[in-house]
Amino acid sequence: MLRTLPTILFLFLLFVVRAQDVTLPVDLRQHNLTEYNSSFFHPSFSLTLNNPNSVALWSRWQWQSPDADPTTLFLNYTHRLNENSVASAGFFQHNTGTFLNTGGVLNYAYTMEINERASLALGLNLFGFKQKLSDNRFQQDPQIQLPQLVITDDFVLQLAPGLLFSLDRLSVGIASENLFDYNFTTNERHSKPEDRIYMGLASYVFPLNFFNFEETVLRPMVYYKSIPDNDSQIGLTTLLSTEKFWAQAGYNNFYGISFGGGGRFFKRVSIGALMELGMGNDLSGKDPTFEVLVAYRFIKSDKEEETEVSEEDNEDEKLEKKLAKEEEKAQRLAEKEQEKLAKEKAKRTKDSLDLVKKQQDLDRKKELEERQKRTKDSLDLIEKNKEVIALQKEQQRKQDSINKVREAEALAEKQRLEQLRKQDSIAKAEALAEAERLRAKREIDSLTQVRIAEAEAAKKAEEEKAAEQEEVVEEDPADRPQAGEKYEEVNTEDGLEPGYYLITNVFGTKKYFDAFMKDLTERGLEPKSFLRSLNNYNYVYLKRYDTMAEARRARDSKYDGRYPDKTWIFRVVSK
Repeated sequence: MLRTLPTILFLFLLFVVRAQDVTLPVDLRQHNLTEYNSSFFHPSFSLTLNNPNSVALWSRWQWQSPDADPTTLFLNYTHRLNENSVASAGFFQHNTGTFLNTGGVLNYAYTMEINERASLALGLNLFGFKQKLSDNRFQQDPQIQLPQLVITDDFVLQLAPGLLFSLDRLSVGIASENLFDYNFTTNERHSKPEDRIYMGLASYVFPLNFFNFEETVLRPMVYYKSIPDNDSQIGLTTLLSTEKFWAQAGYNNFYGISFGGGGRFFKRVSIGALMELGMGNDLSGKDPTFEVLVAYRFIKSDKEEETEVSEEDNEDEKLEKKLAKEEEKAQRLAEKEQEKLAKEKAKRTKDSLDLVKKQQDLDRKKELEERQKRTKDSLDLIEKNKEVIALQKEQQRKQDSINKVREAEALAEKQRLEQLRKQDSIAKAEALAEAERLRAKREIDSLTQVRIAEAEAAKKAEEEKAAEQEEVVEEDPADRPQAGEKYEEVNTEDGLEPGYYLITNVFGTKKYFDAFMKDLTERGLEPKSFLRSLNNYNYVYLKRYDTMAEARRARDSKYDGRYPDKTWIFRVVSK
C-alpha cells in the first residue's frame, strides 16, 4: 500500500501537468540557427555557415527555465577537409519534456559543382544517443503496467540526410531529421514510417555595401517542416551578417517571433544571444525562450589576412588606393551619365514605337472592316442557297433510310445462315458423341472380359499353389523355422535361384525403394533386389545363402556388424 500511494500521486501530477502544459513537437527546435552550428538545422550548412575550422556551443532554454522545461545543448567542432568537403563532430543533449536524449553527432558534407553557376551539396548527420525519461523522481509500482510509467534507457542510432541545390545566390534544399533510426536496446526500428520529420527550405543571398564593412550579406530563408502528430511548421528567418556583428529576426507559426544577434571579437571569438516570444493561444502565459551561442575560430579567414596585409602597406600604396577609389567614383558618375543618356534615348525610341503602333492600329481597323464586309457577302450567298441545301438534305435522309432497310435485310439473312450453320454443327456433334459412346461401350465390354479371364487364371494359379504346398517335403530339421523367428518360404518363382535370402526391407513404392538402395550403396554395401509378381513388391536383400545356418549366422551377427538394422530370412525352394 505504501508503494502504491507514490505511484497514484505521480499519475495524478502527470495528468494535471499534461492538462495544463503545452505538447511540444518532437523536433530538435533548431530553427533559429543561422551563424555557427547550422549543420544541426541542415547537414549541408556545415560547408559555409559553420565557418570552419571552428568550435561552437549553442544552448536553448525553452521558456527560460533550464531545470524544469525542455532544453537543448549542442557543442560542435567543424573541420574543412578540402575545398569541397567538411566534417564535424559534436555532443548534444536534447530534453523534449518527456525524454532526455544524450549522445553525439557526426556530420559530413560534400559539394559538387555542376557548372560555373550551379552546385549540389549533400550532407549527412549521424546521431547516436541514449534515451531515458526526463523526470524519474517517482518510482512506479511494477504491478501497474502503464505506458507513462515505462522507464526507458535505450541506445538509438538516427540518420538525418539532406540535399541543397544552389544556383547563383538562390538555394533550395530538403532534409529529414530521422529518415532512418534503430533502437539497439529493443532490436527494432525506433519510430514508425509515419513519424518521419521532413523539411524543405529556400534562401537567397543579397550582397550589401554599408558601414564600410566588406562581405556584408542579407540572407532571408523560408522553410516548411512536417511534424508527426502536430501541425506543420512554417517559418521565416532573416540574417544580416558582417565582419563585426550579425543580427537576425524570424517567425515560426508554432514557437512565435524571435530576434537576436551577436558580435565578433579579436577576429576569432563570436558571442551571440536570441530571444523568442510565443504568440499563439497555446503558448500564452509562457515565459520567453532564450538561446546563447559562443564560438571560436581556429584559422584566419581570407578577409582577415587581406586586412593584415593592408595594415602593412606603405604610404604610396595607400595613396594609390585613394586614387583608385577616386577613379572608381568618377567611373560611377560616368556610368550614371550614360544611364541618363540611355533613358533619354529609350524615351525617344518609345515615342517612335507609339507612333508606329498608332499606324498599325489604323491599318488593323481597316483590315477588320474589309473582313466584316466579306463575311456579310458570304452570309448572303449562303442564305440564297439555303433552299437548295435543304432539298439536298431531304434527299440524303431518304437515301439513308433506304440504306438502313437494306442493311437490316442483309443482317437478317446473315443471322438466318448463321442459325443454319449452328444447327448443322449441333447435329454433327450429336452424331460424334453417339459414335464415341458406342466405342467406349465396346472398350468397357472388352476390358470386362479380360478381367474375368485374369481372375479365373489367378484363381487357378492359387489352387495349384495350394496343392503344391500340401505336398510333404522331407527337409533337414535345421532348415525349419524356429519359434519367434520371422521367416517366409515360397516355391521357385520369377526365376529366383533356390536358397536363403537375407531380407532388409520390402517396398511397394519405387521412390522409397530407389532411395533405400542408394543409402545402402553409400554405406559400402552391395544390396540386391527382386520383384515378386504375386504382390508387385520389391524385396531388398544383402546376400543369398545355401543353408539356413549360414543365413541365421549372418542375421544374428548383423551381417558381420555391417548392417545394424533388423533383417529376416526368405527361402526359395525348388519344385
